[in-house]
Amino acid sequence: MEIFGILLFALYFLPHLASASNAGSVTRHYEFNIKLQNVTRLCHSKSIVTVNGKFPGPRIIAREGDRLLIKVINHVPNNISIHWHGIRQLRSGWADGPAYITQCPIQSGQSYVYNYTIVGQRGTLWWHAHISWLRSTLYGPLIILPKNNVPYPFPKPHKEVPIIFGEWFNADTEAIITQATQTGGGPNVSDAYTFNGLPGPLYNCSSKDTFKLKVKPGKTYLLRFINAALNDELFFGIANHSLTVVEADAIYVKPFETEVILLTPGQTTNVLLKTKPHHPKASFLMTARPYVTGAGTFDNSTVAGLLQYEGSTRHTMKKLPVFKPTLPSLNDTSFATNFSKKLRSLASAQFPANVPKNVDKQIFFTVGLGTSPCGLKNQTCQGPNGTRFAASINNISFIQPTTALLQSHFLGQSNGVYNPNFPVSPAYWFNYTGTPPNNTFVSNGTKLMVLPFNTSVELVMQDTSILGAESHPLHLHGFNFFVVGQGFGNYDPSVDPQNFNLVDPVERNTVGVPSGGWVAIRFQADNPGVWFMHCHLEVHTSWGLKMAWLVLDGKLPNQKLLPPPADLPKC
Repeated sequence: MEIFGILLFALYFLPHLASASNAGSVTRHYEFNIKLQNVTRLCHSKSIVTVNGKFPGPRIIAREGDRLLIKVINHVPNNISIHWHGIRQLRSGWADGPAYITQCPIQSGQSYVYNYTIVGQRGTLWWHAHISWLRSTLYGPLIILPKNNVPYPFPKPHKEVPIIFGEWFNADTEAIITQATQTGGGPNVSDAYTFNGLPGPLYNCSSKDTFKLKVKPGKTYLLRFINAALNDELFFGIANHSLTVVEADAIYVKPFETEVILLTPGQTTNVLLKTKPHHPKASFLMTARPYVTGAGTFDNSTVAGLLQYEGSTRHTMKKLPVFKPTLPSLNDTSFATNFSKKLRSLASAQFPANVPKNVDKQIFFTVGLGTSPCGLKNQTCQGPNGTRFAASINNISFIQPTTALLQSHFLGQSNGVYNPNFPVSPAYWFNYTGTPPNNTFVSNGTKLMVLPFNTSVELVMQDTSILGAESHPLHLHGFNFFVVGQGFGNYDPSVDPQNFNLVDPVERNTVGVPSGGWVAIRFQADNPGVWFMHCHLEVHTSWGLKMAWLVLDGKLPNQKLLPPPADLPKC
């Protein structure tokens, strides 16, 4: 057994050591100690799960081409896994992180080294826990700088500032989702939104907990926004200042100016903020509040931070007027649609948009909420009409296995763990955005969509209005994809593809399926392994709005999944 472990270590680590020796790239070591930390917000003190006692967690900074070795040591009773959101993980699926998909979680008292190389990526990404609802406090920025001496395709900023949106719950989030799972009802909503862990002055008992961005006149700042909120898309704006969007999900975009940006959970957006040429006699609020399309309960509060020009003393700041930005209304779908349409890839010689022009496999997914029978004796569940809430893709609500899917695939032990027959279209067709069908029940299963190596895929995701139309931010692990089209109502395969953008569509890893509409994406399945795809609204993921792709090995040695590392956690 020991010899087998040494062999796996050599097989797995040596290719990474070789790739890390490329000119200019380095190996960067981090240690993540998962600990409980007492934190006070909104006059409420509670013990939360953190990395190295920090909330939000530590910032990881690397360059394109670098290799990262991140040792995660679990000192808390909860099982833990960490996902490096947006990292392509080329042939290194063992480091991707979603619990029971690519790895068993790290148990209490155990550790695991996430080992991967950043290939062909630069920009703002992030990391977060990928088990249950622990990502409510376990998250942090992952910033990939360009290679040495490679400039940004926009003016060099005076300073770079990561701003991460989060959600704060006074109650224990694990208790919230456990109760919701037991009762089949909707979970309690958060008590506040946060900027870098701070709720800001618009909440009771929170004025000390305010994020302050200090700037100088006449300078350009690169603000790196990350939406780490559990369950809400968020509008953001800064009073009396416009923003120039230059990047989305770590891909450069054609710059455009806007007063407000919108991020779904999981998405990142980089903007340039040009400060006023002279010192203004005012302070400016930065605020964010939700974009909500569903009929369920939600937190409609507003998080605020302060943009302050350096040079003002505390005394003068108290006398300065404070301006507030104007954000869209909570359900402003037209703003959301227009904002997403402005996002276009650079599609330049240096940063091409390699959209698959020919499609090998066309797939149609319905995405939405439904119900399942209560299943509890002598108890009425708290979902619609005494049922349990369920969410599904092609009417299949994903059942999480108890063995990691990637491991069972690699070892040829998939029997009884998953079925390789996820449907390419729903079992029956109906008016998805019209009158809901009589039967709202969904089926359950652990099914994977199998793709031969290098298959070019076109996937249309259609929202359903069975329990009310709602937008769903879908995140695909292991790949970037191109958003080639979107629209409202039912997707029409004979008309809508004629309007697809195959020239400069935005390239992303997380996309919002429009409320009462559809979105079409294309990607090249050139990364062998098992890759999770799920709604990044954590409540919908908990209800089963998730599935996984199995991309088979190619014929060449560099097209095959590497063996698992020796310290891969056991279930």
